[in-house]
Amino acid sequence: MAHIVHNRKNLLVRIHRIRGQADAMENALNKGVDCSAFLHQIASIRGAMDGLMSEVLEGHIREHLGEVSVQSEQRQQDLEQVISVLKTYLK
Repeated sequence: MAHIVHNRKNLLVRIHRIRGQADAMENALNKGVDCSAFLHQIASIRGAMDGLMSEVLEGHIREHLGEVSVQSEQRQQDLEQVISVLKTYLK
């Protein structure tokens, strides 16, 4: 969790950007924007979410799986957590 706390400012910036994109998408839907413009907004939000996921996942992998001092059993549990998150995310 230290990697999340350490990168808190950067993560909050990303989250605020995503929130802004979601608000813009809602406004566009209410205004009756063209379908292709709406699809582009969806793609933009997905890209922003993918970037957030990538940044947090990289920090998690580096902190929990990159540590040589982590015992083998703990490393296996951490690995299983990452695999579980990836499977859920990629569905």
